[in-house]
Amino acid sequence: MNSIGETCNELKQQYDSCFNTWFSEKFLKGDTSDSTCSHLFKMYQQCVKKAMKEQHIELKDMEASYLEPEKEKKPHS
Repeated sequence: MNSIGETCNELKQQYDSCFNTWFSEKFLKGDTSDSTCSHLFKMYQQCVKKAMKEQHIELKDMEASYLEPEKEKKPHS
């Protein structure tokens, strides 16, 4: 899956690769320290925030729950 910002795709791939290695080689063996990929995560996060700003996407829009009954669109009668 690509990132929200095309310019962030390479950082996302690097972070995903680091995370998958950390998860399989460390976390599943009991090492729960998550600092291994934190530098890549921070760079990727900054890139995504910039892309969201450029695309005029607000974080609150991403957090909104559209599955709550009062927020679901009602069919026209």
